[in-house]
Amino acid sequence: MDAGTSVLRVRVTPGAKVSVWAGVMPDGRRRVKVAAPPIEGRANEVLVRFVAESLGLRFAGVRLTRGLGGRNKALEVDLDEAELARRLGALGDGDERKSG
Repeated sequence: MDAGTSVLRVRVTPGAKVSVWAGVMPDGRRRVKVAAPPIEGRANEVLVRFVAESLGLRFAGVRLTRGLGGRNKALEVDLDEAELARRLGALGDGDERKSG
């Protein structure tokens, strides 16, 4: 990870009707509900696309680095920490920003 990248920790709930930001956990992880089942990596792909779109990045600007098979995941994001914090703040703590 270089100076222009940050780690975003999330807790994912697959199988939602739409993908939404669903709040912040007490440990600081962002909760995300994704509109895909946890089958054959579909939920992971939807998660990466949703996070990239929400943060105004290309798909390649977000990479899943931990948690491939679990609900707790780490994503490497092509934003420095200050910019990531700014963009996450614009989303709100549980504003449930939706994406199909």
